[in-house]
Amino acid sequence: MEVFRRRVFVVSLLLLLCVCLPMTMARRGGQDDQEEMSSIWSQGGDVFVLRRLKKVYKTEAGEMSVVRGVSSKGSPRELRIGFITMEPRSLFVPQYMNANLILFVRRGQMKVGSIQKDGLVEKELKTGDVYRISSGSTFYLENISEGQRLNIICSFDTTEALGSEVLQSFFIGGGLQPQSVLAGFDSRILSTAFNVSEEELSSLFRGQKEGPIIYVERGRDEPRTWESAMRLRQQSLHSHRHHDDDRDEDDEDRETEEEEEDVVVWAWRKLLSAVVGKKEDGRKSGTKSAAAADTYNLYERQHDFENAYGWSVAVNENVYQSLRHSDIGVYLVNLTAGSMMAPHLNPEATEYGVVLRGSGSVHIVFPNGSAAAEVAVKEGDVFWVPRFFPFCQVASRGGPLEFFGFTTSARDNQPRFLAGANSVMQEMRGPELAAAMGLRQSELDRLAQAQRQSVILPPPSRSYVSI
Repeated sequence: MEVFRRRVFVVSLLLLLCVCLPMTMARRGGQDDQEEMSSIWSQGGDVFVLRRLKKVYKTEAGEMSVVRGVSSKGSPRELRIGFITMEPRSLFVPQYMNANLILFVRRGQMKVGSIQKDGLVEKELKTGDVYRISSGSTFYLENISEGQRLNIICSFDTTEALGSEVLQSFFIGGGLQPQSVLAGFDSRILSTAFNVSEEELSSLFRGQKEGPIIYVERGRDEPRTWESAMRLRQQSLHSHRHHDDDRDEDDEDRETEEEEEDVVVWAWRKLLSAVVGKKEDGRKSGTKSAAAADTYNLYERQHDFENAYGWSVAVNENVYQSLRHSDIGVYLVNLTAGSMMAPHLNPEATEYGVVLRGSGSVHIVFPNGSAAAEVAVKEGDVFWVPRFFPFCQVASRGGPLEFFGFTTSARDNQPRFLAGANSVMQEMRGPELAAAMGLRQSELDRLAQAQRQSVILPPPSRSYVSI
């Protein structure tokens, strides 16, 4: 009998825990959400405009600045938005990062080279192109324009990295500034890995002092970074020929010409061989040469929506499959003077926006119906809107407003519009919504149908429809 009572007690205790524990967790979760909301609320509207732009690199040839995003329960991923400026004929030296990159060419022409699974892929990009580089992939950027500065906007996503709080570049090309990661190895290790003498390697990691973004000398195929190494290799080849007295003179002349051509690309090939295990012909064993990865141009895409007041383009993984690997979407919006995006919300993602041209304002509402922000934005400003928060963008009356941005999901976002001809108000027009708003059905019908435009709405007018 005593055993039976104990079993009944244990079962009762377990049932009590099953009932109380979820209630406690729900209460605690609600408190956490309220504390998070209060934290955002206490900072005011300025929290939605990211103004703390940090300059990461600055040289005579260019610079890179990064602004850090904000994570929340609705979107735990914390993106960083970067701005890269490069002077004509400059090079962002070879490196890899602990972040997935999405590049958007704001202005100019460039060449990007990156290591894909089949080898080195080089691609020329122009204004409006979007291109993805995966974390850990060695890459370089080059402004190939003779007279135009290159402007790039990019997203950095360190979600997959250990210690995601830190955005880190690991430079392959470098010398004293920046220092190559290869310089940390013992000279004997490097000599074996590169299959060259320690003398040839001695100046390879000491010649570059100009920073991560450098000017590229033209008239030869390689930047100044590799001049000293190539010069040593040239001396080694001449020395080798000097001690080989038995070779035919004509054959030697032909070989001299061939070897001098090989010298130009020696340092670069040796570097890639050590890093990615490629053969001297630039290929990996058992693979074909790499095909150039696809890009996607936002300005050449047919507008997803367009009317007399503006247009918009949204690119997801179904349109540009490379975005699927980063789970990041991109978009571009142009509003005519005074027009506005209809109030809406993003059910799938947090949104980051960068003002490319013009000025205007962003209006954001908290889930409890109170105003979260009404902030003025201008060219160069970065704003963000948390997932589920209602918001809209309004162009100033002085001119059009154009903004580009990233979303934290590569899926079709399908924004939910709260006003306009295609709005939730229009779709749910019925007795339930009328009762919820305390309106007669006829009043609700007039309210829902008064705005005949959708998505992008005309400037405010005094000739409103009477309800």
